[in-house]
Amino acid sequence: MPSVEFQGKTFNVDEDGFIDDFSNWSPEWVQYVKGTEGIEELNDEHWKCITFLQEYYKKNGIAPMVRVFSKVTGFKLKHIYELFPSGPGKGACKMAGLPKPTGCV
Repeated sequence: MPSVEFQGKTFNVDEDGFIDDFSNWSPEWVQYVKGTEGIEELNDEHWKCITFLQEYYKKNGIAPMVRVFSKVTGFKLKHIYELFPSGPGKGACKMAGLPKPTGCV
């Protein structure tokens, strides 16, 4: 399994760059993914999305459908793409430490 080293931490990742285990998530992981996503600064809206995704995953064991993500956060899909340029599955879920969502390309 490939690994990524960033700010003194090592993260095992899958072939798509998603962290190997949600329990290995840390703030350093967020900073690493932020850089790969081309996001300059994280704001409260980013953290609202990350927190929601993590809480949903802890409760349900899967990532939410985009429709649920949009409804609960109150952000239109277009805005989620503005926050996470590679999208809610590839960008937001990766940053939140979730496994790659089913159906995510």
